[in-house]
Amino acid sequence: MKKLIVLGMGVCIALAFSSCKSSESAYKKAYEKAKQQELAEPQTTAPVEEVSPVVSAPVEAKVIESAPAGVRQEKLTVVSGVDGLKAYSVVCGSFGVKANAENLKNFLDDAGYDAVIAFNAEAAMYRVIVNTFDDRASAADARDAFKAKYPNRKDFQGAWLLYRIH
Repeated sequence: MKKLIVLGMGVCIALAFSSCKSSESAYKKAYEKAKQQELAEPQTTAPVEEVSPVVSAPVEAKVIESAPAGVRQEKLTVVSGVDGLKAYSVVCGSFGVKANAENLKNFLDDAGYDAVIAFNAEAAMYRVIVNTFDDRASAADARDAFKAKYPNRKDFQGAWLLYRIH
């Protein structure tokens, strides 16, 4: 009888130690994943101009931005496709691995686009560009049309505008 009790207690203790996992590791994994996503998508902000107060007659202040709000600024080098990038581009994918970018480019080329892969050395990311334009309004319209053409593709719903820095 004593052997059975000791054996039962041993099994209970073994189960208690093996089934209890530290919740700290789950929190740590979630924190590290969020940190990696934050580092993968660098945030750029447009510079803010200071406007001095006017004492005499009111004067209209003209805000000059290098790129409008909602547009990321990046310095790019074309690595695949025709190097005809204009000021504003519609980016439909970003990859750390060039082969993944090439797969998306091939898909877009088969769909009738002349996709371009450009490399951002600062972020070490390959950007897949579906269209490029001289003005922001045309690029925004093309981005919206692209999203509307592929409503069921969540990855294409994240398409964004890029202002190329030379």
